[in-house]
Amino acid sequence: MKRWSISAGLLLVVAGCSSSGGSTDANGDEQIELTFSTWGNENHIAVYEELLEAYYVDHPNVHVTIQTTPFPDYQQNMTVLAAGQELPDIGWAAERMVPQFIENNILADLSALREDESFHFEDILPGTITQYEVGDALYGVPFSSPPHIIFYNKTLFEKNGLETPQELESRGEWTWEAFEEAAAVIAEEEGVYGANFFRAWETWENLLAHTRAEGGDLFNEDTTEFTWNSDAGISTLEMLERMMFEDRSHPRAGDQVAFEAGNVGMFFDVYSYVSTARGIEDFKWDIAPVPLGSQGRSPILGQAGYVMFEGTEHPEEALDLIRYFASETGMEATSTYFAPPRASVLESDAFIEQPGNPPRASMESTILNLSEESRVLPIHPEWQNIDNHILQGFDHLFGQTAEPADILEQMEASINPLVQE
Repeated sequence: MKRWSISAGLLLVVAGCSSSGGSTDANGDEQIELTFSTWGNENHIAVYEELLEAYYVDHPNVHVTIQTTPFPDYQQNMTVLAAGQELPDIGWAAERMVPQFIENNILADLSALREDESFHFEDILPGTITQYEVGDALYGVPFSSPPHIIFYNKTLFEKNGLETPQELESRGEWTWEAFEEAAAVIAEEEGVYGANFFRAWETWENLLAHTRAEGGDLFNEDTTEFTWNSDAGISTLEMLERMMFEDRSHPRAGDQVAFEAGNVGMFFDVYSYVSTARGIEDFKWDIAPVPLGSQGRSPILGQAGYVMFEGTEHPEEALDLIRYFASETGMEATSTYFAPPRASVLESDAFIEQPGNPPRASMESTILNLSEESRVLPIHPEWQNIDNHILQGFDHLFGQTAEPADILEQMEASINPLVQE
């Protein structure tokens, strides 16, 4: 029996109902109602439904309602629910959300998991946990920590007589120059684009892989200064501008494209896009790491974790559910779609050889070998405001109403006061 709702409108109704206390059954056992909030799609939810069926065997008095909200609306919805004291019991939280959630005191401490020997906390990759730590407190446990990667249409590369990104990578020649050249060749076919950085027009973060490869970054190390206004940042925006308006190898804002439709040569996303890619039948595809730059390679680490929200009426049961989802058993199940931060699962055949996955060599070069090199996107409690200012800058780039250097200068002027407060 399905237990999930999928509209943002229903989210408010279900969450409101979930705040009531548990009832009792005919035997007098308390029935615990928990809510679990995600932005997952139907494939993701199906995995959790299977996990919960196994969970209910040993926890027959627990019922879990899975709520889904579109990712762009998720953080704001949690803020609204917090104001109304209607937060779910547990949920997902992306890296960009965590600082604000912590600052707003809406996350509960999960430190008990450190002391639970059966949980094997030491199995979780150290670099994936730091953003959830404040002093001795632990405000989340990651379940997905993939480096941002490239999905590429192998059929288009072969059709155009191009070496694939994996072939170039094997010789250390998969560079940003090679990427841009291949994109231009692929785009010579009418109606086909060479590359697409954007899952949606708001998801500009993939561009930071280029900036970092040239020695720059979005912020300084302690996130008190906006540093994208640099030679490296300017070169990134100039590359995008060139691909959009000179080579015509990248979609322009408003163009309707989709990698799975076969009209994009290379698409930047995280590993979980594999849930869609596995269904592709019209062409061959593979994955590759982001290209090398003058300063090497520094992939962005996408991340999402489980959190428990303050105010849950059932903290023990909520923590136990997180313990189960984040266990080796839970992460092995969710590794169908998410790159697991548990070393034992990440390196396992169960993850690498999922049906429909790319070849093992591609998984190793793109996911396993780069997980420790990747760095989480720089984040800040004011992220929503910061993001809005960056998107305003991209509006100027997409509309060709300002030059890259001027755009970044304006971003700097708007964002520095936010991070320097």
